[in-house]
Amino acid sequence: MSNTKAERPSRSKAEQRAESIEQILDAAEYLFSKNGLHGVTLRDVAKRVGIHTTLVHYYFQDKQHLFEAVFARRAGVTSEGRMKALNEYEATAGDKPTVEGALHAFLDTDLDLYYEGGEQWMHYAAFCARVSNTPEGAELMDKHFDPVVLKLVSILKRALPDYSEEDIFWGYHFVTGSLMNTLACTGRIDRLSGGVCSSEDFPAVKKRMARFMAAGFLELGN
Repeated sequence: MSNTKAERPSRSKAEQRAESIEQILDAAEYLFSKNGLHGVTLRDVAKRVGIHTTLVHYYFQDKQHLFEAVFARRAGVTSEGRMKALNEYEATAGDKPTVEGALHAFLDTDLDLYYEGGEQWMHYAAFCARVSNTPEGAELMDKHFDPVVLKLVSILKRALPDYSEEDIFWGYHFVTGSLMNTLACTGRIDRLSGGVCSSEDFPAVKKRMARFMAAGFLELGN
């Protein structure tokens, strides 16, 4: 009987490269979520991965390219999910869409994605929340998320035909502000509520946010 142990097949260079890139992106995502673009260096990222800084430079050239890659990696997933949900809602609602229905399609899909996606998706949520109000982050928000936002707005206009475009865009502005504050998971609501609420309890947010925001939209017309 042979005592030779079966060896694991060696990984190809392409597989090793892909793994290294993912490790760098994961580390950068976490660090950017905590400290923003300007509070992180490529040395910090390399140290977290356990590699030399030159390897980070090799794959991403500089910090700005790495920042953009972190943003883009998951942006397509969240945008496509919300666009699909909005299209399905629009088809189901026909000529009678409601504000709450549109907001559920826009918000719930994303909240589920972050909550069910595990720790890394929660890091991305915090990352987006932190950088959304910075010049470099706002530019990427425009690039990756404008189509799905404008889709939501188009449904809201049909749901509220007598409302001004100004009110609808302000309403969206308040919705996204609340969403970003939620995604930041700062723990403030935990402390204020004495533990009654948890900033990471996205199912509780999902249960309330669309209904709460829909009521606000409707009040804008009064």
